[in-house]
Amino acid sequence: GIEAETRQTLENIRDVLQRTGSSMDRIVKCTVMLADMREWEAMNTVYTSFFPRQKPARSSFGATGLALGARVEIECIATVD
Repeated sequence: GIEAETRQTLENIRDVLQRTGSSMDRIVKCTVMLADMREWEAMNTVYTSFFPRQKPARSSFGATGLALGARVEIECIATVD
């Protein structure tokens, strides 16, 4: 479901950031694409749990035809040291 996909997506982002010397705390902007905007609330519950201190700027929109039949795609911009 959307919760598991959101969690996995954000865990993947966290892993990439850690390998490149950054972290979730250094994300400044995210773009969230949802296959079904009715899943917003469930996605947002998981999403916000990954940003307990400071929430990055965010834009979100509904999209059709996400890669590999995904329910959610998340793109983030982060700074590095």
